[in-house]
Amino acid sequence: QVQLVESGGGSVQAGDSLRLACVPSGDTSGRTFANYAMGWIRQAPGKEREFVAGINWSTDTIYADSVKGRFTISRDNAKNTVYLQMNSLKPQDTAVYYCAGDRVGWRATMRLDDYDIWGQGTKVTVSS
Repeated sequence: QVQLVESGGGSVQAGDSLRLACVPSGDTSGRTFANYAMGWIRQAPGKEREFVAGINWSTDTIYADSVKGRFTISRDNAKNTVYLQMNSLKPQDTAVYYCAGDRVGWRATMRLDDYDIWGQGTKVTVSS
């Protein structure tokens, strides 16, 4: 069973940067992690989960309007790692950030229903 593990969350000031990372653990046989479309989704306190950024197996990316120009999703398939570089953080970016994988699709996707494996989340707190 493949699981995803996030790291890199923390408490920062507005304007600071953080980089989140996501790696797979467990049984990664079959379609390899490098071929999964991946995404970052966040959930702020008292709110629904919302899409943040997605990447296909290569370099095609998509972003929520709220993070365009500030966040960058990338992947290093040699290291089996997906990153979310977050710059110019704002208090409204405070949330638990989840890494998620789409093991069936090949395109970056904003649809949360397309993601069939999820990590446990890493908390990001941005204070003003």
